[in-house]
Amino acid sequence: MILNKIFGKFQLKIKNRESAGKILGETLKYVLKKSARPDIIVIGLPRGGFVMAEIIATKLSCSLDMMISKRLRAPHNEEVAIGAIAEDGTTYLNETLIDELKISDEYINNEIFYQLQEIKRLANMYYQGRKTLSDGKDITPKDKTIVIVDDGAATGSTIMATVRSLRKTYSPKRIIVAIAVSPKSTVNLLRREDIDHIEVITSPVDSNFRSIQQFYQNFDQVTDNQVLDIIHNVKKK
Repeated sequence: MILNKIFGKFQLKIKNRESAGKILGETLKYVLKKSARPDIIVIGLPRGGFVMAEIIATKLSCSLDMMISKRLRAPHNEEVAIGAIAEDGTTYLNETLIDELKISDEYINNEIFYQLQEIKRLANMYYQGRKTLSDGKDITPKDKTIVIVDDGAATGSTIMATVRSLRKTYSPKRIIVAIAVSPKSTVNLLRREDIDHIEVITSPVDSNFRSIQQFYQNFDQVTDNQVLDIIHNVKKK
């Protein structure tokens, strides 16, 4: 982990998402030094991950895109993720947690349907009639190095759904995950996925982790308008 080695027992607090994007952008320059810039696509997970992805893509001088994946929420506690679903319907389910909570197939199917509708709503807003932000620009993730960016991964569910969707649909050359904060157990879980490299700023031990927000000085909610402003700027380039 980038800064854990430096700060040891001290709890690192990242200033904000913009600062996290700059840190990851600099470290990814080294990770991707042998990759040609046209062969790299940075994909942000909205909303917060997309803010960081725009900064990273600018630092790396490569293409920016977006994929929408949504958490599948546990009944009676929406903050607990029992899995996630990607734009194309690719699903990751935490079977162990689902068994522990005795969640029915009916509930899971209803939650999947609800989140697919939410993905469709966001896609209509963000993509504005296109399939992706890069639609029409002759850019495809096939045979490219993909960098998936998020502002934090508590359970890793949305990242795993995104990775599985990309592998299934596009067969990219490499997949790199860049995240600001993630507990060690989640990073270890991600390492068991088909991911070529994981870059994380800070990865606390599970006993010290309560939330992503805990490791930011400023973790204000990112609005749809902020995302649309970035998309508008991308379209002008």
